[in-house]
Amino acid sequence: MEFIQTKDPSIKKPIIIAAMQDMGNVGSIVINFINQSLKTESFRTAKVSFPTYVIDNGGSIDLPNESWDYKYTDDLIIFGGGKGQPQNNNELNLLCQDVIDVAKKYSAKFIYTLGGFHTNRILKNEPKTYVTTTNTELRKQMEKLDLDLTPQKSLISGFNGLILGFAKKHDIQGIGMYGELNQPEIPQYRAAISIIKTIEKLTFRKLGNTEELDMLAKEIDQKFRN
Repeated sequence: MEFIQTKDPSIKKPIIIAAMQDMGNVGSIVINFINQSLKTESFRTAKVSFPTYVIDNGGSIDLPNESWDYKYTDDLIIFGGGKGQPQNNNELNLLCQDVIDVAKKYSAKFIYTLGGFHTNRILKNEPKTYVTTTNTELRKQMEKLDLDLTPQKSLISGFNGLILGFAKKHDIQGIGMYGELNQPEIPQYRAAISIIKTIEKLTFRKLGNTEELDMLAKEIDQKFRN
């Protein structure tokens, strides 16, 4: 991995929201929404040094541009979004460690991550967001807020799970939020909306109007009905 610092923002004790593309594109939908809504500014880029594939355009190839931005506004740092995740464990671990290093540099108070939660429950357009935490004290606080905790023991793979492990290892408090979805191969805008509302409840700040995400969800509904 290559890390490129383009500026040094003047922020102290921010909350970090970090997530990457996952099933249902939930991680990317939320991160991209926050960046667009809050008009965040880029200050650091993580870039894959050696890609593990090429893109065949039909007779000619291109190299993929695999990179993810750190962006900021006020007391928030937003990382990730975009497309894909690192293709091997070494790069994934380097990326998680870099998020931790950035968190320490700016004395971050919390790391939030998020993604999809595959379920067979019939959602009826109202997916829940399940929450997990890096320690039992935080878990108790989530229970007092009447948030739904992850319902059973499971493995959370990829960046959107592993970053919580890195946070715990480095004594940084972390919360993971995972929106229910039935079809992981389809963009899940309602799961993203559910997560956005949960973040707003936890951070006491408005992240933006989600009407456009709701319209995109309805467009997908219509497409599959046809």
